[in-house]
Amino acid sequence: EYILPPTRHLYPPSRNFLELMFSRMLTRSLRRLPKGVQARQMSAVAGSKNLDWGSLGFSYVPTDCMVVYTYKDGKWDSGKIQTEPYFSLHAFSNIIHYGQGVFEGLKAHCCADGKVRVFNSDMNWERLRNGAARLGMPQVPQDIFTHAVDLTVSKNMAYVPPYGQGGSLYLRPVLFGQGAQLGLGTAPEFTFAVMCSPVGAYYKSGLKAVDSLVIEDYDRAAPQGVGNVKCPGNYAADVRPAREAAEKGYPIALYLDSKENRWVEEFSTSNFVAITKEGNYVTPKSESILPSTTNRVLMKIGPSLGINVEERPVSFDEVPTLSEIAACGTAVVLTPIGSITKGGEKHNFGELDKLKQLYNTVTGIQVGEIEDTYGLTRVVE
Repeated sequence: EYILPPTRHLYPPSRNFLELMFSRMLTRSLRRLPKGVQARQMSAVAGSKNLDWGSLGFSYVPTDCMVVYTYKDGKWDSGKIQTEPYFSLHAFSNIIHYGQGVFEGLKAHCCADGKVRVFNSDMNWERLRNGAARLGMPQVPQDIFTHAVDLTVSKNMAYVPPYGQGGSLYLRPVLFGQGAQLGLGTAPEFTFAVMCSPVGAYYKSGLKAVDSLVIEDYDRAAPQGVGNVKCPGNYAADVRPAREAAEKGYPIALYLDSKENRWVEEFSTSNFVAITKEGNYVTPKSESILPSTTNRVLMKIGPSLGINVEERPVSFDEVPTLSEIAACGTAVVLTPIGSITKGGEKHNFGELDKLKQLYNTVTGIQVGEIEDTYGLTRVVE
């Protein structure tokens, strides 16, 4: 059972005695209710915060709270709602020194029928579970993951951008090791938390093609390493290469495999997807690639639109023959790639057609304009 936090987390000490007593009675009453009823009693109306929804970008906006669980002595606690956007960590925590942590990214949308739905959280839980296993961390049970996601949305319902604004509530689950640990080993404690921030449409005037540069002086991931894990180090390693590419006029970087420098792997923070000259959806297959949950959704939907799906090794020699290319990720679903440059040779690509069909289908399902026959969404109240 989820237990609401102590009253001191909900009301400041400056409240008078009667208000304090009333708040305690209210909290005790809510504790007796089922979890779903608790969420409905405490939630606000989607989009009720006085924010300039049209000006939101993909940057942090403070919200009311996050949900936090602690793993200690072989078990997870019952969790708490935390209003402060900070963690208290021991200076020798594993996450600081050894990078023992994974994170996720997913969204909740206000839909055409007025309901708020979380998109595709089961795939995020599965990827977090696999990442935790690879880095020697305890599993977060699916019921805890799902409850934490839904409760975070419910308690921050006012920050979900209204339908029609093109925005969403971005959710960031994290799992990391903490507690005093000098040598490399399993952390004595682990924290699982879900936080959120409202974000706007990544492209406010439609899909815009960007130019990409193949990174040749750095490798993204090693064979049999952790390239397929959504851990902080994978992203930190891309900060400098991505900055150098941006300084040359390329907003997005593309990595090849580190062993042969021949096979396409992925973009800086997104999977590589394309349409072949035969009209098939193709995406590289490699143990060094992070399995994008959005890519998996596109592969799931493709056949129903008459698009054959191929997940296989893709040589860079094949790239010039591809009809459409895009970077695939949670933030934008698809980013069209207008060109890819490698060693001074530039390859241009056409506008999205089949990929745009997939994009329109996914975004339509996310906001309830297209019926979800794939079981990807869940209503949160």
